[in-house]
Amino acid sequence: MGILNVTPDSFSDGGCFARLDDALRQAEDMLGEGADILDIGGESTRPGAQAVSEDQEMERVLPVIEAIAARLDVPISIDTSKPAVMRAAVAAGACMINDVNALRAEGAVQTVAELGVPVCLMHMQGEPRTMQQNPQYRDVVAEVQDFLLARARVCEAAGIARGDISLDPGFGFGKTLEQNLELLRHLPLLVESGYPVLAGMSRKSMIGMITGREVGQRLPGSLALALLALQGGARILRVHDVGPTRDVIKIWQAFAAAPA
Repeated sequence: MGILNVTPDSFSDGGCFARLDDALRQAEDMLGEGADILDIGGESTRPGAQAVSEDQEMERVLPVIEAIAARLDVPISIDTSKPAVMRAAVAAGACMINDVNALRAEGAVQTVAELGVPVCLMHMQGEPRTMQQNPQYRDVVAEVQDFLLARARVCEAAGIARGDISLDPGFGFGKTLEQNLELLRHLPLLVESGYPVLAGMSRKSMIGMITGREVGQRLPGSLALALLALQGGARILRVHDVGPTRDVIKIWQAFAAAPA
């Protein structure tokens, strides 16, 4: 899953693809590098990010979705928590919802059920403006898994097909470095639930905490985490650097298929 943020304030690529031509060029580049899905976001969810209105978010994402859908043969995911944006994005050509709020907004579950599209449910403690101030858990692995499975049950009860649900433990969303690493170490437990698991750690601050690298220097750390997520059973990798990550996937697949 290639990340395409059409925002002015995302932590890594804010402002880089706000113009339609730049966004379309980046989409073409990621598809050429081997992206299977493009994830379009119009509201930053980095720590401390400010909320944007429905209208502003739609002004950012809808032209990009429409342009990509018209020109490129690739599934488009909309990264949003707002039901109105979900509806408009699917009408414009998106075919998947990626929600950091796990469809907890009023009407979100019903909206996705009516749209009949796949959804990824993510765990986040708190909300983006404050989530990293003092995240606390008794047992981060159990609490994240319990939350995601409970949300999946709510979705299924509303008519969303089990096969259309993916789970994301939400690395960096209301978690300390130690909690992120514990979730990664125990990722197979979430995989055992039977739902496809998405892992998104590309360029995140946990890499900077470990390596001391700034955002633009975190490719090696991102690739290391991608490999660990693959080994843990993740089915979807949400990344900024599609080509290098695709190489990691190819090598891991070749190793896994080699005779013992």
